[in-house]
Amino acid sequence: MQAILKQECVNIESVKQALSQKIDSAGFTAWIAPLQFEIVDNCLNVIAHNQFAADYVKRVYENALQNVAADFCLGLNICVRKNTQVVMPVNSANDNVVCKYEPEQSVKPAKENTFDNFIASDENMFALAACKKIAMGNSSFSQLFIYGPAGCGKSMLANAICSESDKNVLMMSGGQFVADFARALRDHTIFSFKDYCRDCDTFILDDICALSGKRATTEEFMQLVLDLREAGKNIVLTSSVAPNALTGFDRRMQSVFGSGLVVDVTAPNAFVRRNMLLKSGVDRDVAEELSKSLSGDGHLVNGVISKIKTYEELMGSHVDMEIASRLLGDVFSKNKTPLSMVKSMCEKLGVSYDEVCGNSRARRLTRARQMMMYVLKNSTNLSLTEIGNVCGGRDHATVVYAISQIENQKYSDLMLDAEIAEMEKICK
Repeated sequence: MQAILKQECVNIESVKQALSQKIDSAGFTAWIAPLQFEIVDNCLNVIAHNQFAADYVKRVYENALQNVAADFCLGLNICVRKNTQVVMPVNSANDNVVCKYEPEQSVKPAKENTFDNFIASDENMFALAACKKIAMGNSSFSQLFIYGPAGCGKSMLANAICSESDKNVLMMSGGQFVADFARALRDHTIFSFKDYCRDCDTFILDDICALSGKRATTEEFMQLVLDLREAGKNIVLTSSVAPNALTGFDRRMQSVFGSGLVVDVTAPNAFVRRNMLLKSGVDRDVAEELSKSLSGDGHLVNGVISKIKTYEELMGSHVDMEIASRLLGDVFSKNKTPLSMVKSMCEKLGVSYDEVCGNSRARRLTRARQMMMYVLKNSTNLSLTEIGNVCGGRDHATVVYAISQIENQKYSDLMLDAEIAEMEKICK
């Protein structure tokens, strides 16, 4: 008798209300709200837009749905919408079933972003080879995670994969993914958005750090990565830090992102900077001098190239060393900052600035970090606190310990003493 009374009182809104209390808000908004609910013959029919959505809801939320259905003395049936002619209320969350997702903008790689135009140092040859393998469409690794400092060429490699692959490649920036996911939720086109992201052979996300701290977005992206991997698709992610150093992502996400092939891309060294300048048509003597003066940032090098080309176009005069000295005086006479010194020393030692200033305790990184602190102490007027800050926010005691360690070792280690001498030249 109680079961009959409970069935008579049930309605769709009360079912949804009960579900919202059992499922986290992000999951409810992304997966449950867009579904259609109906009660037929004492059975709760949960109708999804497509088979993918039905399978996912069944796999993840079936227990919660069964519990709620049982509370109302109903059976449960999770199925796929077959009749596309069903008329839905204008403002219904199920508008998704008749709306097609269309991206507001699509990333189109520039013509110059090719593998041939990427000037790779020895340290970056492995990353370049991995990207070429992805572009060919027959990689054996589940995903490629490229990380490195700003201006090292991560985006150029990602664009080169997009432009040189003959497969169906979908490339999005991190900011675009965040904006499009939010728009899909707002417009009730979330299932179409999911289909759009999965309908490709290779998915590229440039700058995963843009998703940091956005819980619903990171969870959606995590599921996208897992689904693409399960389907045997290629995935390429770029980041400014390694997977285990990502902030705003839980430990499981960091683990998944790091489970594929992780490669680091180093900032352009003097050889790469010189070749970038020469390839753009800059005079050899100007390129030689600039490659020594510029910091290891590809964006800065491109800015200098643009300035030289613009001058030649507007003034009708070729830029030689005399004109370059006047035109680029800010580059030639640039005062060295503690940050630029540390980055130059990182380049000298062949380590990543982000790794050195991170939390890794790997022996080679710890040693490099201690050497830099020692050189800064003896070659600059920085206080120990300032040295700690520029080397990743280390405290006073850590800096003191690092300096004492190098002092004790350099007299018995001739190789270390030579490296210290070379690094001190950078800071003079």
